[in-house]
Amino acid sequence: MQPENKTGFSLLAGHSTIALTTFRENGQPVTTPVWFAQDGDKLYVMSLATAAEVQRIHQNAQVEVAPCAENGVALTPSIEAMALPLSGHQAEIARRALNHKYGLRGRLYDLIFSVKRQERVYLEITPM
Repeated sequence: MQPENKTGFSLLAGHSTIALTTFRENGQPVTTPVWFAQDGDKLYVMSLATAAEVQRIHQNAQVEVAPCAENGVALTPSIEAMALPLSGHQAEIARRALNHKYGLRGRLYDLIFSVKRQERVYLEITPM
């Protein structure tokens, strides 16, 4: 774990995937590669409501993020952050930001989750 750098999430610029590390109740870290969209010092991430990382965030909002390869291997030291589940208008802002960044591929995933009626959760992540 590295302390957050002075530029917040600037090291994520140009990357398409981040390693999102959440923590189990016993403190053990669990890392999941996820797509993200950045808006200043906010990151937006989408996950299924039933996903283990979402359940861990409900227990402990502290997370770590780092740019990563598609397989989840972090490319730099991580940044400590806090994750907050969004609802309503804020969730819509996150959905639009992700669809804007990932274009047709993002919209396709959005459509698949809608057709399958899988409940999604949008997270806002801010540096500590």
